[in-house]
Amino acid sequence: MNEAQQERRRSVRRDLHSYPEPAWREFYTTSRIAEEIERIGVDQLYIGRNVVDGDARMAVPDDDELEDWQRKARDAGAREDVLEAAAGGFTGALAVLEQGEGPTVALRVDIDALPITESDSVAHAPATEEFRSTNEGYMHACGHDAHATIGLGVLEAVKESDFKGTFKVVFQPAEEVIGGGKAVAESGHLDDVDHLLAIHIGLDHPTGEIVAGVGGFLAVRQFEATFTGETAHAGGHPAQGRDAVQALATAVQNLHAIRRHGDGATRVNAGVVEGGTATNIVPGEATLEGEVRGETTPLKEYMSERADTVMSSAAEMHDCEVAIETTAEAPSAVSDDALAGVVYDAADSVPGVTSRLRTDDLGGSEDATYLMDRVQNHGGTATFVGIGTDHPGGHHTPLFDIDEDSLTIGIDVVTEAISQLSG
Repeated sequence: MNEAQQERRRSVRRDLHSYPEPAWREFYTTSRIAEEIERIGVDQLYIGRNVVDGDARMAVPDDDELEDWQRKARDAGAREDVLEAAAGGFTGALAVLEQGEGPTVALRVDIDALPITESDSVAHAPATEEFRSTNEGYMHACGHDAHATIGLGVLEAVKESDFKGTFKVVFQPAEEVIGGGKAVAESGHLDDVDHLLAIHIGLDHPTGEIVAGVGGFLAVRQFEATFTGETAHAGGHPAQGRDAVQALATAVQNLHAIRRHGDGATRVNAGVVEGGTATNIVPGEATLEGEVRGETTPLKEYMSERADTVMSSAAEMHDCEVAIETTAEAPSAVSDDALAGVVYDAADSVPGVTSRLRTDDLGGSEDATYLMDRVQNHGGTATFVGIGTDHPGGHHTPLFDIDEDSLTIGIDVVTEAISQLSG
């Protein structure tokens, strides 16, 4: 990669960092990615409804919010044709290169941002170098701006290489809410893929370190439970009320009392609890947003079934009703050792790589697992690759940033691995 290409990659990453957009609202991001794909030149470019199975999307915002973010993207300079294609929250893109007979290889990168207010400290490079978030209250606090940039860099490098086969890059929306992976997996675009690489930058690994086959994905289900009772005057006639907050409080206590499973790690968290309108009113409605996780999909299902029982029983105990909705979920997955081995070997020849790990545990959840499972269930292989970067703040914090040297390292490692898979 020459100096001009490196500078372009830094520029693209900083532009994306300046315009962070949350799940299904990545309108400017999709437009910017589409511009770069067209500059590179591909055989097929899919955007909008052609990228995902619309019925499989999860955690999609309401129409008013989508339209508000679409207006913001238009004001920021997003292309009108892309905005039209992405209307209704159909964000994301998929690029396809066809370079002769050979395997079909895919790379998955995610593109959404988080609802975090970015630091304006002088110690924070995006603030001092003037590419801090312009969408106040949102930022790229997990490196998805870098992921998209690496995806574009690999696309350009593969096109210029001797790779023989078909290469696809999926720019996936809505990872942070676990809402986009299933929709991409069920689109059918991956059903002919022989090898899938998914990437993540950082993960507490330093610049120059490559993890060839990340594992330890926790299957996850996120839910919202609405408890309904009956309002009443808390002082005059409390007996006429049915306290929804009491039901919610009982549910929270008992969710954390679910017996852990002996077959592996299990998790539960009541993350958001809300209810009531005034101190003198018996609350008639309360809501709980939570999640369960498991080291495997069956362990997640165990926790999920127990959680539903707990919440239903809590409602019954306090003479209330509860409606439970799954808002997002993702399975567990395993990186294929053979494909991880290809990445491990490829990294050995890449300048800037200082250490290699064959595997390491993620310790969290990722909806790339939907894509990995889809490819593996169709006879292909998949691995999740960690690309180390020095980051001054932890993931999902206001000070998160990356070492931009890791962009080149990531592009080179992934491109070399794809080259080794060539027919």
